[in-house]
Amino acid sequence: MKEGVRRLPDAELAVMQAVWACPVPVARAQIEKRIDHPMALTTLLTLLSRLVEKGFLTVQKDGRNNLYTPTITQQEYLAGQSRRFLDQLCGGNVSVFATALCDGGMTRQELEQLRKLLEEGGL
Repeated sequence: MKEGVRRLPDAELAVMQAVWACPVPVARAQIEKRIDHPMALTTLLTLLSRLVEKGFLTVQKDGRNNLYTPTITQQEYLAGQSRRFLDQLCGGNVSVFATALCDGGMTRQELEQLRKLLEEGGL
């Protein structure tokens, strides 16, 4: 896991999720197809540039196209944000976090799945 992974704004995270869903390196057109909601081309290009500037993506030229490669995996990002959430909102207290999950509407099936993952060492 990469330490100190900053939280991405929602729009940038949507772009990263689209990048993670594609084989790499990925062209803008492929990213555009994977984004859940419509986004203007100029907005997408701006967000891609920001993600490159922030170090979440690298870019290489391929003729007239740019190809993007993530520098962090989705799992690394999720792990970093989960730790940040636990520390900042729950004071590092796992019991508070677990209570929040239960109070947040997790179903019995989801809780059972989480319990099994913990017992089997899958986490």
